[in-house]
Amino acid sequence: MSKKTLNQTNLATLGGDRLAALLIEVSTGNATIQRRLRLELSHNLGAGELARDVRKRLVSLRKSRSHVSWRKRRTLVADLQTQAEMITERIAPEEPVEAFDLLWQFIDLAGTVYERVDDSRGEVGDVFRAALLHFADIGPRAGLKPEPMADRIWDALQNNGYGEWDGIIAILAPVLGDTGLRHLKVQVEAYAQLPPEPDETHEAIHILRRLRIESSDYLAERKAQFVRLMLREIAQAQGDTDAYAAQFTAEQLARPGIAADVAQRLLAEGRDQDALSFLGAAERPTGKSRTYGQGQADWDAAYVACLTALGRGDDAQAHRWECFTVRLDARYLRAYLKALPDFDDIEAEDRARAVAMAFDDPHVALAFFIDWPDLASAAQLVTTRAAELDGDFYHILTPAAEALRDRYPLAAVLLWRRMIDFALFRGRSSRYGHAADHLNDCTALDAGIAEYGTLPTHQTYLEGLRSTHARKSSFWDRVGGPD
Repeated sequence: MSKKTLNQTNLATLGGDRLAALLIEVSTGNATIQRRLRLELSHNLGAGELARDVRKRLVSLRKSRSHVSWRKRRTLVADLQTQAEMITERIAPEEPVEAFDLLWQFIDLAGTVYERVDDSRGEVGDVFRAALLHFADIGPRAGLKPEPMADRIWDALQNNGYGEWDGIIAILAPVLGDTGLRHLKVQVEAYAQLPPEPDETHEAIHILRRLRIESSDYLAERKAQFVRLMLREIAQAQGDTDAYAAQFTAEQLARPGIAADVAQRLLAEGRDQDALSFLGAAERPTGKSRTYGQGQADWDAAYVACLTALGRGDDAQAHRWECFTVRLDARYLRAYLKALPDFDDIEAEDRARAVAMAFDDPHVALAFFIDWPDLASAAQLVTTRAAELDGDFYHILTPAAEALRDRYPLAAVLLWRRMIDFALFRGRSSRYGHAADHLNDCTALDAGIAEYGTLPTHQTYLEGLRSTHARKSSFWDRVGGPD
């Protein structure tokens, strides 16, 4: 490695005085670097001194009200990351109590920061979410009492406008213990009995809610949802599945995803029949919604797990096969084949291949064959059902063509043609570059295709493009012109 490479070893050879001079030079006019250097100097004086400087900076950030433009957003993110690192990496090992309090103060200022910056890219949120997780390490070492900690958490959750405290109950559950969790539950239940706060929402918003047929008492319903969520998180931390399930409405428990969530928890407790009952009460979509319904995949996984736990292997196999035939889900086919006796899997795989070949959606079938992998069947599907393939599905057709080009060049060419035709006939100029590349690929593979059968040869296809799309110069410029 060159001695001029920028790394710690090479820089150390410059010596302390030279490095100090360079740091002064590069930090001049750069508030971020200057702030970091001051914090490092503070840490040299001890964790307590560093904690005082971090606290001052957090107070300054909280007091600031100026909007942060997109040009200054990166500087703000770097500043926040620096403060979080100082708390979690420098102060926490030596002063966990101080670090816990500083980290709490850091997360608590999230609301004021979000109000000042456009975080559509999620960079600011990433800093706060990552910092929140450090409570799991610092909390147990901070020697905190459960009930005051529960009060502190409850205060934070009632002012969780930007979701900055989401997950704090689970993170600090070991610190709360049963005593703290019970105390927190009492706080939530007492809050549930209080009347909703006065609604100061503008009348126009009320009109919009009525038009959307929302609850006539919006605030009461929102409060009830919040209470159920809090009690659910407490129950989860306590490992009380019955209490957890009780915080869902009957309508929610009828949703496949939620039913599957509860069922998996019951399975973990060995309550297999109860888990199956929960799944049976859920609404199972049919038809296309059976294929793409929200939460259906989770329901299927939980259902198979229940049947297996109850020793109903044949029923589990039947459901695995159903899941495959409905969605061409390779995971279920693999599980199905694995559970079969020796040699039976060969016949079953042949049946599965026939199911996929005749599947309603050829794009799903093609993706299945490529992923399995079964390139011969993928090529057969393409050559027999090319007209059904949509050239707009480039996310499926492009990787499929690449997978097929060496062993099944004709199938690859047909896929490229579908995408070329889509781009040109629809006038999608943004895709002309890709279409030109596909046409060049077709040209490159033409010599290796001995027989096109009833399909147009490459020359015939190319002449058709020249005739139909001669005026699309931006396309032809990429492939050398129409002549």
